Amino acid sequence: MDTELGAWLRQQRETRGWDKREMARRLVEAGRAVGDTAMPAVDGMYHNLHRWEREGGVSERHKLHYCRALGIQPSQFGPRPEGYPDSGITPGSTAAMAVSVAAVPVPAQATDIAGLPEPYLPASAAFAYRERQEPGLGHFATEHEVVMAAHDSSDHAAEHEQHGIGEATLEQLRADLARLSSLSDTGAPLCAFLDMRRVRDRIYRLLDRRLWPGEQADLYFLLGCLHELMGLAANRLGYPESAEELIRAGWAYASAIGHNPLRGMLRARLSYVMYWRGRYGESRDLAADGLRYASQGLVGANLHLEQARALARLGDPDGARREVGLAHTARQAGYGDDLTQIGGEEFALSRAAASSMAGGALAEVGDGREAAGELETAVRLYEEGPGPGEQHGIADKALAGADLAVVRVRAGALDGAVAALEPVLILPPGQRVATLTARLTRVRDELAAPVFQGSPQARDLGDQIEEFGREAVTAGLHSLSSPS
Repeated sequence: MDTELGAWLRQQRETRGWDKREMARRLVEAGRAVGDTAMPAVDGMYHNLHRWEREGGVSERHKLHYCRALGIQPSQFGPRPEGYPDSGITPGSTAAMAVSVAAVPVPAQATDIAGLPEPYLPASAAFAYRERQEPGLGHFATEHEVVMAAHDSSDHAAEHEQHGIGEATLEQLRADLARLSSLSDTGAPLCAFLDMRRVRDRIYRLLDRRLWPGEQADLYFLLGCLHELMGLAANRLGYPESAEELIRAGWAYASAIGHNPLRGMLRARLSYVMYWRGRYGESRDLAADGLRYASQGLVGANLHLEQARALARLGDPDGARREVGLAHTARQAGYGDDLTQIGGEEFALSRAAASSMAGGALAEVGDGREAAGELETAVRLYEEGPGPGEQHGIADKALAGADLAVVRVRAGALDGAVAALEPVLILPPGQRVATLTARLTRVRDELAAPVFQGSPQARDLGDQIEEFGREAVTAGLHSLSSPS
């Protein structure tokens, strides 16, 4: 409970002569002005306001809305700490914005280090640039010390640059973002999430300084991208609610600097999360909203494909086919932006991923032959490897294979489904992410059709899928984070 923050919020409101309902109205207007479609009505915000002024706990995106409503900079939000020099403004700790954003339980992985508390590892114990936590204390300790020494040196250099944040610090943060985008594609999602959180927290500390407007905008862009990656990792680990919160926090940063491609990308990611939670109407609406900001290039293609999948599940086959066609057109437009320069599948949709998503959408509307063609193309492109400027994620080929298996089971081609799943079912547990196990659940549901009753091959495949889910990374994490 943060009573000091609550008292500060109440003081700011009363100084301006606003009652709680007027403050609530201004907060709703501030949020909607930057495209926050999740803002409640004034009555709902009034209840939130009552709680915040009593016990604090304002979420990150609402802090930014407060800043707009109060007409202050984010660095001025919150009560001044005791002993803060009098500067004529009311600065607070922007680092506090980190508190409520990532409420993602982070269970520990197996390690040979004695004495670490279970079931959660402190973030400083789990960072590894190359995911190398090999058995044996000696190697782990050596790599851990080298990595942490590099982090400490980078932080110290940032503290002693001449003003605000210097180019060396920004260059390192951009390199971190590119590395984390690649790690999101190729590394274990838990280790990737922990490293993303470290970089995010470092940016929060930098935001506590007096910055030039351009420097603050650079940091907001990096935070928007990091929250997109963290949301994706949280979703892969099986925490979609936290993924939503992280992605919406990224949206607030992107909106604060008016970065349309990033806003479009974040809408695509949130649409994706909603789709796999079964909220198809919200998924469709989020993708449509994202197209207001980015309708061409790789981001536009991604948004069209997310909308196609949602429309297919909502019973609009013509709309789904139209969006698939628009996606291919948008991807071929040759439009580029600073997101594609980051690299990685998450910011630069590959040809294989586009074909995989198109095939998944067409499969939902019953276009089995066209869906199989798109998915077979995706699998072939994954086998050939990334093209120039592309990167393939750890589970991407498996996701395409699972969708292809669904199409083949529906067509009665059980042998073909088994062949499509062969490379999927041998993935190590650390790569068995939640989105993949959800796809395989669909395969098993299709195997329950009357035509396969009594089939030993269908029963064996169903058993393999069930075993795959038991050993998935999400199953282990959830068992660790659940009360006994």
